[in-house]
Amino acid sequence: MQKRKLGNSNLEVSAIGLGCMGLSFAYGPALEKQQGVALIRAAVERGVTLFDTAEVYGPFVNEELVGEALAPVRDQVVIATKFGFDIGSMAERHRSLNSRPEHIKAVADASLKRLNVDVIDLFYQHRVDPAVPIEDVAGAVKDLIAAGKVRHFGLSEAGVQTIRRAHAVQKVTALQSEYSLWERGVEAEILPLLEELGIGFVPYSPLGRGFLTGAISASTTFASDDFRNLVPRFTPEARRANQALVDQLGQIAAGKGATPAQIALAWLLAQKPWIVPIPGTTKLDRLAENIGAARVELTAADLADIAKAVAAVEVQGARYPEQLLGMVGR
Repeated sequence: MQKRKLGNSNLEVSAIGLGCMGLSFAYGPALEKQQGVALIRAAVERGVTLFDTAEVYGPFVNEELVGEALAPVRDQVVIATKFGFDIGSMAERHRSLNSRPEHIKAVADASLKRLNVDVIDLFYQHRVDPAVPIEDVAGAVKDLIAAGKVRHFGLSEAGVQTIRRAHAVQKVTALQSEYSLWERGVEAEILPLLEELGIGFVPYSPLGRGFLTGAISASTTFASDDFRNLVPRFTPEARRANQALVDQLGQIAAGKGATPAQIALAWLLAQKPWIVPIPGTTKLDRLAENIGAARVELTAADLADIAKAVAAVEVQGARYPEQLLGMVGR
C-alpha cells in the first residue's frame, strides 16, 4: 500500500485507512468482537496503517475493539479518535456537545485507557461546539500534546474560520469531513484552505454510506437501528433518483476493470496527494476491494468522464437529518 503524508505534518499513513465505526455502531447490529478484531487485523496485513474510531461509537466499545485489535502492532499503526460529546443516554448523544477544556482532557485520559495506548496519534474535535471558543479547544489539545498524551490535533466538519482560528493556536494536522462523488461541499472553500495551511484531509463516508458501491437500491431495507433510515438521501425516492449516479459509475468501472467503489475511492485519491479516505466495512471481501482502489490509476480522460457523469446527476436528499445537519460546517 502506498503511503501519504497528511498535509505538512510528519504523519505518514496508508493511502486508504479504515473507518471502524460501523463495526459496532450506526449501521445495524454490531459485529461479534472477535470478528471485528479479525477484520481490523486483516486490514493491517493488507497494509492499512490509519484506523479511525471515537468514544461516541458504541459508545466506548469501538475504542476498546480497536485497542485490542491493534495491540500487537501498536508501533506500526496510527490510531485516531475523537472528543466533543457529553455521552448520556443514546437518544441524546448527538445533541449534547461538550468541548470544554477540562472535558477534553478527561476524554483523552479515558480514551487512552480504552485504547490501551500511551499516546493518541490523532485527536479530533468530533463536532465544533459553539459554546466554547475554538482557541480554548486548540489550547487544550496543545496542552495534551505537551504532556505527551496526544501527537496530532484534528477537526471534523469544521468551517473555514474555525479551521483558521484553531490552526493559529495549535497546528491542525487533519480535517475529517464527508467527501465523495455525491457529497462535494468541501471543494469550493475547504480544500483550498487546507492546501494553503498544509492540513491533510481525511474524507469519511467516501462511498456515500455504501450507496456508491452499487449494492444498495431503492428496494433495499436496512436494519431497524441503521442510521440510514433517518437520512433524507436514503429515502426510497431519493435512492431511486440517485441510482443514475451509480449506473454511470458502473459503466466507467467496467471500462477500467474495477468496481464502482474502487472508482469512487480512486477518484478521491486523485484529487490531492494529501487526501486519505477512510471507508468502513464489516466484510473481508469489501475490505480487500476498498484497499484495491489504491492500485487503480485514473487518467485525465477517466477523470473527465467521471466529472461529466457526476455533473449529469443532481443528487437528491440531504446528507444528514435536519438536527444533525446543523452541526456541520461551523
